[in-house]
Amino acid sequence: MSLGIAFKGPEGIVLAADSRVTLNSTRTQPNGQVLILPATFDNATKLLRVKGQEFVGAVTYGVGAIGQQSPRTAHSFLPELEANIGAKCANGTRLSVEGFAKELSEFFMAQWTAHMAGIANQPGQDMVFLIGGYDQDAPYGRIFDFYIPNRPVPVERLAGAGEFGAMWGGQRQFVDRLINGYDPRVLEMAESELNLDDSAKARLSTKLSELTTPIPFQFLPLQDCVDLSIFLIRATMKLQTWTVDLRGVGGAVDVATITKTDGFTPIQVKQIMGEKYLNL
Repeated sequence: MSLGIAFKGPEGIVLAADSRVTLNSTRTQPNGQVLILPATFDNATKLLRVKGQEFVGAVTYGVGAIGQQSPRTAHSFLPELEANIGAKCANGTRLSVEGFAKELSEFFMAQWTAHMAGIANQPGQDMVFLIGGYDQDAPYGRIFDFYIPNRPVPVERLAGAGEFGAMWGGQRQFVDRLINGYDPRVLEMAESELNLDDSAKARLSTKLSELTTPIPFQFLPLQDCVDLSIFLIRATMKLQTWTVDLRGVGGAVDVATITKTDGFTPIQVKQIMGEKYLNL
């Protein structure tokens, strides 16, 4: 599942993601019982930067790879994506955030169509992208999201005047509780158990919004946006170590900022290295 965060602050955009990929395999026992065996790998790159487009970036979560026989991660497609965008922006044209989001969506939708033919598109089984960046001369950043293959059209989030904050996705239940004050499944439970109509459900949602952690997003310096993004991912990792559930968030936390003046700046990103231990 993983966890991706896009943070729109008054001083810049923060993109953050963990590095875990979870694969499930099945084993059939002699008695016919089928076991599901999860395996995790903690070195995936979900923070995406495209050469030549220095004022935009993305994080991805959800489905970790495209293709069944020869699966490829979103990060592994970067060379083709860069060539594709470079051919369209041969003179160094700077894409708008929305334009960049559309290019990514069209590219990954084409990859999905080519390599996932015949596989049913199930709700919730998407490769999701959070896009953040700055338009030319814009005072504040913009954030978009899209879902491949079920909702490929990019949608802008936190688009209102003076609207700042964070959006997140993947294994999000702990972040929901920390920031929003409740798990959104509460609304579904209340609707089912109390037979709430749409009006009552809306009133309950409004009331529950009073539980939101009172963070003044519109005043947070960029460093605080970075710190909060890292904290939310680390808190999820730590809480999962004590749960009997899918531990889908782990590994290094990759973080980058995007500002009006400096563009895309890696803050902390894992590096390929040799042996980690000297005394082997």
